[in-house]
Amino acid sequence: MKNKNSSLVCFAVGLALIVFRCMYTDKDAVLPVKVTTWDALGYYMYLPAQFIYQDEKELKWFPEIDSIYSLSGGELYQANKQKNGNYVFKYLEGVSILQIPFFLIAHLVALNSHYPADGFSAPYQYAIAWGCIFYCLLAIFMLRTILLRYYNDVTVALSLALLLLASNFIQYVAVEGGQSHGYIFPLYVFVVYATIKWHDNKKLVWSFLIGFILGVATISRPTEIVMLFIPLIWGVNTRKEFTEKIIFFKQHYSHIVFVFSGVVVGILPQLLYWKRVTGSFVYDVGSKWDFLNPHFRVLLGWEKGWFIYTPVTLLFVAGLFFMKKQPFAKAIILFCILNIYIVIAWHVWRYGGSYSCRALVQSYPIFAFPLAGFVAYAWKQKWKYIFLILSAYLIFVNLFQLKQYNRNILHYDEMNFSYYRAIYLNTHPTPLDMSLLDTKDVLRNETGY
Repeated sequence: MKNKNSSLVCFAVGLALIVFRCMYTDKDAVLPVKVTTWDALGYYMYLPAQFIYQDEKELKWFPEIDSIYSLSGGELYQANKQKNGNYVFKYLEGVSILQIPFFLIAHLVALNSHYPADGFSAPYQYAIAWGCIFYCLLAIFMLRTILLRYYNDVTVALSLALLLLASNFIQYVAVEGGQSHGYIFPLYVFVVYATIKWHDNKKLVWSFLIGFILGVATISRPTEIVMLFIPLIWGVNTRKEFTEKIIFFKQHYSHIVFVFSGVVVGILPQLLYWKRVTGSFVYDVGSKWDFLNPHFRVLLGWEKGWFIYTPVTLLFVAGLFFMKKQPFAKAIILFCILNIYIVIAWHVWRYGGSYSCRALVQSYPIFAFPLAGFVAYAWKQKWKYIFLILSAYLIFVNLFQLKQYNRNILHYDEMNFSYYRAIYLNTHPTPLDMSLLDTKDVLRNETGY
């Protein structure tokens, strides 16, 4: 089979996703799989509110649901109550749009079985969890095809293995598949694919699809608007190429119109929702940014630093220096720098409970390009087998830490250097080891804990 190495890696990643999903399925629990909780609940609530309860304003149905399944975390922070008495969902609608096919399948199953057709029983949880895996498997094979345009089979195979098995990707696709990251991940692959197709054959349909993907991504997480720089600068590495692209759009302005039309269609569901519940097409969800004082702890902090707990990401960044001859070089470099900057500038820099930095997971398809650039370079060196051993070690450590994280050994929020050193590849940390996690925090009021 042609390019069999990269194909085998894709199948291996698929197997890993299935194994991890099954590992964290408790068949004896009321909900064997429970993924629509905390932030994931905020993205998902649109579906039961609109399709089952026909109540997206007052949410009278939710207290009873929460009392049965314990989804919100104890407080409905996922929706804000307005002066007009209506609730407005804090999280945007894009993810729930992507979840619709799986939600409808689950609803059909629930209606024809003993499970409650309430939007949150076991069929719905299974559907959202496995739906994320389905999307991502589709995206992984598509990403493989894209990378093979620019790199050989061995490079692509090793790059995909590092990207997906040595990072926190598995956690946010196989275990916490209700979060936004796994559902947005395919959108990045799709926009790259549509961008390449547009550059190969400049048809209006690709312009519209690029705009539509941008729109859906933006109403999934508003910061994903940075995705725009991928199609905008792709193939522009020199001043001449920049000039040629400008001239093309001046002569074929219909492409701009189609991109804009696609964006409008993509964001329209969100605008209509806000209009229904607030009376306005625009609503401020209340995010706060520290652009003048970004939080580098997101990358280097012992709490949950991206470079600390998933060190393969250092290769993502190093690879930015190994893409000079590729047509996507400037687009990828600009995107990666802006994307990282936006993520580390968010005021709530911890991003809730997470393994490493979860806010970058969805954009890993873009980081695959610089990673492949570095791998291609490393594979030509005398030390390539040392690099291969290092790659295997990074994958092993990551899979080990994933198990630690899901057993609450690797803490979701309060890690520190001393504790991490004590539990590193430690299968049985002692109480003395775990005491290193203690802080000087004092609980003034125990009733809240």
